[in-house]
Amino acid sequence: MILTSARLTIRLFRAADAPTLADYRSDPEVARYQGWSTPFPVDAAVKMIAEMTDPTAPGWFQYAVEHNGAVIGDVGVNTHENLMQADLAYTFAPAHQGHGYATEAVGRMVQHLFTDRGLHRVSAECDARNERSAKLLARLGFRQEGLRLQHTWIKGEWTDDLLFGLLAADFEP
Repeated sequence: MILTSARLTIRLFRAADAPTLADYRSDPEVARYQGWSTPFPVDAAVKMIAEMTDPTAPGWFQYAVEHNGAVIGDVGVNTHENLMQADLAYTFAPAHQGHGYATEAVGRMVQHLFTDRGLHRVSAECDARNERSAKLLARLGFRQEGLRLQHTWIKGEWTDDLLFGLLAADFEP
């Protein structure tokens, strides 16, 4: 599967992408609000890529986001068992943050999930301190549906989670 947007290509990860994936996921600022620890070893990236075999099956699947032939980030889709809804996550290398690439990539993925795969609902959550992520979701039409206070124990502290959702009926491409 390959998706394109004005500036980006969203595709399956390749084994050769592992060093780049490990590099940006090893940055402490990139990992700050994420569930993994730094450094993110290349062998972990190799394993992650090898385990992703069917993007339409239930569970998490990470897609590479490419700009001018280079991987700049990833978008994850967690398809639910019912195959009618999914959760989203996204991570971008620091040099490629603040240029609208995440909004473009996530927006294109949401369009694919609703238009091509026929999903009913797409959800996302983020650490409440991650204002940039919350703003990105709002720009794409996601509605903030909740706040879970001190819900997640991560990296030695309790964090609040913001919950977002978007229904196919409310999606505007």
